[in-house]
Amino acid sequence: MLDPLYAFVFVGLFSPGPNVILLTASGARFGMRATLPHVAGVVVGVGVTAGLTGLGIGAALEARPGLVLTLKLAAATWILWMGWTLWQSANAPGARQARDRPFTFVEAVLFQWVNPKVWAVALAAAAGYGIGLTPWDEAQRLALAFSGTNFFVCLFWSAAGTALALLLNTPGAWRIFARVMATGLAASAVMVFL
Repeated sequence: MLDPLYAFVFVGLFSPGPNVILLTASGARFGMRATLPHVAGVVVGVGVTAGLTGLGIGAALEARPGLVLTLKLAAATWILWMGWTLWQSANAPGARQARDRPFTFVEAVLFQWVNPKVWAVALAAAAGYGIGLTPWDEAQRLALAFSGTNFFVCLFWSAAGTALALLLNTPGAWRIFARVMATGLAASAVMVFL
């Protein structure tokens, strides 16, 4: 029988949020191959975040409201900055400027530590799907479930973006797509405080 943790993690990570939006936009803008370091960074970063939650860091954070507010402000600021950058990328994918590039592996890993959706799903999974293991074993279980499941989720959304690029071959089509994705990021920045 399949561990219900995996179904919960899949639904939590597959649904739209900052990673889904950024990976879809990166696939559309830069292609699948160039987006793979971003995918790998998300997979590793989400696994580390989930593992830390299993070790109890989530409970420690919740006991420090000032630190939680600081992390929320950092997350909202970073997400809004990424949304603004995406909003400004009005050129068609083939006409991008030299400074445009996808996330690096390290940037994607670091983003997970301020990604409110990942923390929310990880905290809920740790609280609702624990099976009474030692903290270290629970951390490993969560890290593997999140990383393994998220690998396929990230590949799907990156490939979907790459396929969408076929439809985004004019500056107007790209502008609409980029602004819809940027608006989604802005909405997820607001959700940090809910």
